[in-house]
Amino acid sequence: MLQLNYIRENRDAVIERLAVKNFKEAGLIDEIIGLDEQRRKIQNESDALAAEANSSAKQIGDLMRQGKKEEAEAIKSKSSGYKEQVKQFTEKLAAVEQELNHKIVQLPNLPHQSVPVGISADDNEVVLTHGELPTLHGEALPHWELMAKYDIVDLELGVKVTGAGFPVYKGKGARLQRALLNFFLDQAAEVGYNEVQVPILVNEASAFATGQLPDKEGQMYHVGNDDLYLIPTAEVPVTNLYRDVIVKEDQLPLKHCAYTPCFRREAGSYGAHVRGLNRLHQFDKVETVQLVHPDKSYEAIEEMSLYVQGLLQKLELPYRVLRLCGGDMSFASALTYDMEVYSAAQERWLEVSSVSNFETYQSNRLKVRFKNADGKMQLAHTLNGSALALPRIVASILENNQTEKGIKIPAVLVPYTGFEYID
Repeated sequence: MLQLNYIRENRDAVIERLAVKNFKEAGLIDEIIGLDEQRRKIQNESDALAAEANSSAKQIGDLMRQGKKEEAEAIKSKSSGYKEQVKQFTEKLAAVEQELNHKIVQLPNLPHQSVPVGISADDNEVVLTHGELPTLHGEALPHWELMAKYDIVDLELGVKVTGAGFPVYKGKGARLQRALLNFFLDQAAEVGYNEVQVPILVNEASAFATGQLPDKEGQMYHVGNDDLYLIPTAEVPVTNLYRDVIVKEDQLPLKHCAYTPCFRREAGSYGAHVRGLNRLHQFDKVETVQLVHPDKSYEAIEEMSLYVQGLLQKLELPYRVLRLCGGDMSFASALTYDMEVYSAAQERWLEVSSVSNFETYQSNRLKVRFKNADGKMQLAHTLNGSALALPRIVASILENNQTEKGIKIPAVLVPYTGFEYID
């Protein structure tokens, strides 16, 4: 959530930056500023009335102690309406604040100055490309056919048990999943991420705090009887560990990683581009989250990007890094890098990680603060990154590493799988 004082003091700049995200409701900015002025006016009037009421109460007490009962009663009669007036101000203030909050949460985060202008994924900026694109033998297959050939992932069995988009991993497929998760968690621990295990159901307050509500309400699975949401990413519960917390400045950066299954409805996703493991309703992911000092957050996002790239290099997967344009960024992000791996049999790039800096957008909702060197409370910056999401990593490993002997497991995973080939 954008900070109200920043909107008020930088109206034109806010409108200009939001235009990069193709946000065209500039009138909403003026509505928010108008409501804020109304709120402050009511608050000032209420404070003045409360001060007057307190002064009258003190006068009445003093006069009563002096035995001046008639004078005290006169002031008491005059001030008898204060209580009702204060109640009216309180009700008016609550109504204006509710409307103000309803309006301000409709504003996306301001994009960083480096974010390119654009409407869709076609306008994203390719920052770098790494690795040689593999050349496959003539009998090469896409990963969904490889899954069936080696009986390692069963999509139809998942349909039977639950529905489309809920695969069943079997045998060496299940072991490859477990190997990747353990590898990712071990790598995160080596660079200072503190592992946590968190709930995979969150309440409305948690979903709101990280920006999933109200923006992505239709993309989350909702457990209606208990009013809980299945998490779309571990970012939600991990970041919410610090909701309403004042951390110490010398604790920053706070770095956590977590493995969770993730759940996304992916409404409206159809076609060949979502075939096989390309897009699922349930998938496994290791997430990294950081809370950092505002002066360090753009240094931190570069470090997180390099960390994810290091994982892809160890897996021997060709990849590229994209800086997302304004039209392709998430509602809450100020800057996002996407990492895509090349899927040789499909001859296309597949997104496997997003690393984002939210600046104070999440922390303002979370109310996660620290006391700076001047003794003033300041909002921390929050960042998160997939490190990594498994389905498309698995798809790329299967397709890129297929040989006539079988599917070769990346050397770094062999100690985790216990086998060198899926055959």
